[in-house]
Amino acid sequence: MTSIDSLTQQLLDLAHALGEAGRGQAILGEGNVSAAVDDDQFLVKSSGATLGALTVSGLTLTATAPVLKLLSDQPDDEAVEAALLGARRRAGDRKPSVEAAFHAWLLTLPDVNFVGHTHPAHLLGVLASKAAPVLAAERFFPDHVVCCGPDSVLVPYYDPGVTLAVAIRERVEAYRAQRGVTPRTILLENHGLIAIGETPGQVLSACLMMEKAAHVYLQGCLAGGARPMPREQVTRIASRIDEHYRQAAISGQSSPAR
Repeated sequence: MTSIDSLTQQLLDLAHALGEAGRGQAILGEGNVSAAVDDDQFLVKSSGATLGALTVSGLTLTATAPVLKLLSDQPDDEAVEAALLGARRRAGDRKPSVEAAFHAWLLTLPDVNFVGHTHPAHLLGVLASKAAPVLAAERFFPDHVVCCGPDSVLVPYYDPGVTLAVAIRERVEAYRAQRGVTPRTILLENHGLIAIGETPGQVLSACLMMEKAAHVYLQGCLAGGARPMPREQVTRIASRIDEHYRQAAISGQSSPAR
């Protein structure tokens, strides 16, 4: 079992990679990260902390159950604030991010140990346009499939916090029921990206590749019209054994997912 100290370092490394200047994933206090400690608690970025400069003091050890309860209760803002403060497991920890609710739920999914949420510049440009469904449904090059999955869940804009978390849960559950697998990426209209994975490397590779995909799509539009890959080829890449091994190597897994 991974120690909490080791998990903390992995999460800090992921935050720093996502917040690295020049990558355009997040600036100032944008975005957040989380990791499952066990079934009862998780680490999540504290409210207002900055990914690129995140330190141990910017991570909050949070009880899972009271945060998940918010999704069924859907309380008002004051009650949410009180619940998040009350969910802290360590004296002196800051309030967890207002988006802790969707982190808590996503971390309950099979083989999801890490979550990264960013606001990539090119991707956000598409998500703030009428073309958002295209980037969720289509794939434009092989590594787009390998790192981000054959398609993404698309969530319309909702107020960040519990309302958004409920919408994410509904759409991810529908995706899993229809396809029998968990999505790797969730696109939030007018908001940003969520990447989930077993390892920090899976989350990082999905975030970086989805931003590249948005850039490729926009360049394709300028060049006369973006042309997605044929769906049968997307399905083929998503199911190829050698691509499973390649994804494992890219994301730092010791062995590919089966």
